[in-house]
Amino acid sequence: MEEKDSKQLSWLMIALIAFNIVWGLGNVVNNFAQQGIVVITSWILLLIIYFIPYTLMVGQLGSTFKDSEGGVSDWIKFTSTKQLAFFAAWTYWVVQIPYLAQKPQTILIALGWAFQGNGRILESLSMPMIVCLSLLTFLLLLYISTKGLKALKFLGTLAGGAMLIMSVLFILMAVGVPLIKPDLQLATQHMDQLSTYIPKFDFSYFTTIALLVFSVGGAEAISPYVNKVKNPAKGFPKGMIAMVVMIGACAILGSLAMAMIFDSNHIPDDLMRNGAYQAFAVLGKHWGIGNFLVTIYALTQAIGQASTLAICIDAPLQIFLGSADKDFIPSWLRKRTSKGVLINGYILTGILVSLLIILPIFGIKEIDGLVKWMTNLNSIVMPMRYLWVFLAYMLLNKAWKKYKNAEYKLTKNPKVGFVIGAWCFLFTAFACILGMVPKVDFAKDPAGWQFSLLTNILTPIVLISLGVILPILAKREKKQSLKQ
Repeated sequence: MEEKDSKQLSWLMIALIAFNIVWGLGNVVNNFAQQGIVVITSWILLLIIYFIPYTLMVGQLGSTFKDSEGGVSDWIKFTSTKQLAFFAAWTYWVVQIPYLAQKPQTILIALGWAFQGNGRILESLSMPMIVCLSLLTFLLLLYISTKGLKALKFLGTLAGGAMLIMSVLFILMAVGVPLIKPDLQLATQHMDQLSTYIPKFDFSYFTTIALLVFSVGGAEAISPYVNKVKNPAKGFPKGMIAMVVMIGACAILGSLAMAMIFDSNHIPDDLMRNGAYQAFAVLGKHWGIGNFLVTIYALTQAIGQASTLAICIDAPLQIFLGSADKDFIPSWLRKRTSKGVLINGYILTGILVSLLIILPIFGIKEIDGLVKWMTNLNSIVMPMRYLWVFLAYMLLNKAWKKYKNAEYKLTKNPKVGFVIGAWCFLFTAFACILGMVPKVDFAKDPAGWQFSLLTNILTPIVLISLGVILPILAKREKKQSLKQ
């Protein structure tokens, strides 16, 4: 009876869970801002050659290590060494730092649209003032997250559901506009011609792939659910294919909607910052409901981002330090308060995020440059964690005889499995490295270009390198305790 009850998820349910984990409207806006309408072709290619194998690999890893609670770090530990497992855990935690540093500005932008009805509130402020406001917002939510997250988790769940509805509503309303206004002039010309959608596969194009990879990442969060699916061998891949179709539909139709509203050949500089709000404003005008959707979207975004920030401070810390190996992490970092708060972990998070929030003062002049830099920095750093998923899958296939009895397998041929894992690993690494090339026009802003290049290269190197220090400190602490 227990075994029967444990397999309650249908393939459709797993598809919906995975979709909610991976997808958001920002993925459509940000990638359209970088590629224009040709992003539709990019989405199709990415889903086929990268995203489908990625999700199915996660399925096999989750099925193989179904009793594991540590996720990727445990997958590495079981297939390799404790040292590599530590670095996997460290990477998964530390890549959150740029992600957390981006959230305050996103919250401020959303609040500006919610209460002012436009995106001009941050345009009038100097970069030091924007940095100060972002820092105060972050520190406030850092403090709140130490006091318990029940209310924020509840609000975050509501906001997450609302954001999903808003994303679908955006597509339906945009696609529906030509039906109510047949004479509507589309912003992008020649949308009926196939040539409009073909990218120029040049160097500039390949520097934008990192953001696409970042947009479809996070599928490994699905792994705990694999063996809860009815008939995992058939149900899980069916659910993942359904999720890919859903994400593909949202990405393609959402990008078409953006092309209807914004000229793909003349993309506004503020599109990453204001694109979603401007799009809802245009749609509201066409449908005769004014700025109602803009306000709803802005409030949803502000609440959702605030909740995400607080939860993403606490949850990764709990995963990273909750079952921390004493050989690699010193006791001071594992210290908890009487209420169970990892206080020094919070302090370390606060220091690293604050430094990254302050950094733009030295090289970025205005808010749109800040948004673009931070978005692209995330697209470089965050996918680094996916490298561990693909390494774990390659190692799993190397130890095939030991792990061949999993309920779900992407392929029964370990050599083919290894090649698929290696392909995704190399593709991700390629995207991250080329993503370091600044998206700033060198002729217009040479200082900004140099700042972006330097920080894009140094940030991931510094963040990952910090993980080397902790085992050294832990080793020294162990030696001192033995002497005593």
